[in-house]
Amino acid sequence: MLMKKASLVGAFFVPGIWLSVAQAEVFCPAPASLAQVEVQRVVDGDTVRLKDGRSVRMIGLNAPETGKKGLTDEPYAVAARQRLQALVDASEGRVGLRPGREVKDRYGRTLAHLYGADGENLEARLLAEGLGFQVGVAPNVDLVACQQAAENSARKARLGLWRQSPVQSVGQLKRSGFALVSGNVSKIERNRGGIWIELQGSLVLRIAPDLIRQFDNTLLSGLQGRTIEARGWVQDRAKRGGLKNAQARWLIPLTDPSMLKSTN
Repeated sequence: MLMKKASLVGAFFVPGIWLSVAQAEVFCPAPASLAQVEVQRVVDGDTVRLKDGRSVRMIGLNAPETGKKGLTDEPYAVAARQRLQALVDASEGRVGLRPGREVKDRYGRTLAHLYGADGENLEARLLAEGLGFQVGVAPNVDLVACQQAAENSARKARLGLWRQSPVQSVGQLKRSGFALVSGNVSKIERNRGGIWIELQGSLVLRIAPDLIRQFDNTLLSGLQGRTIEARGWVQDRAKRGGLKNAQARWLIPLTDPSMLKSTN
């Protein structure tokens, strides 16, 4: 995740978030019937290990990364993991599981929505407390609208990750990873590779051909010259054999309309 470190002050206010939103609106309530599973351990803010051996990646939520291979924890990574642990503990270690339309990711993890004993969607709760970012990855986008609403409530209240804006300009991109980026659209191109939305400062957003139907064509056509905010996993094209024909260095694949919005 490409974002500035939170201040020390921000690091100590998280428990207060939990209290302030305790009576907040419940987003994405549970469906009528759910399979119940037992959690063995919480891995991080968006992943749990079940007692049956499955690793579950929560759909629609991208929490800050905990430190691996000598790297430091990203801001709020520990808070997100601790909060998810508290939510699991409040359900006595048993949670409801709703598998996604796509049931596995490329790492073999189960993709699913998780619910507490009270029927509350756990991804939406973490989003509402500013402990992760909403992200839509097709075809697992059934709860995008209510998860966006959860994130927007945290953004408006400047909770957690939104205490200081995590949105950066194209010029601030330095490495691969999840990011929220703002920039001005300089060009829109359609070809066999899909739709390419170029932003000033060496960033291009790509919509793959099989996903174009998910997007509003009129809206896309009107983005030229506008300032937009995009989110997703930034790829460094310079590390994939070099850039050709003055290509933008950075690429973000867009997999759902929720990953893109106009800000002017």
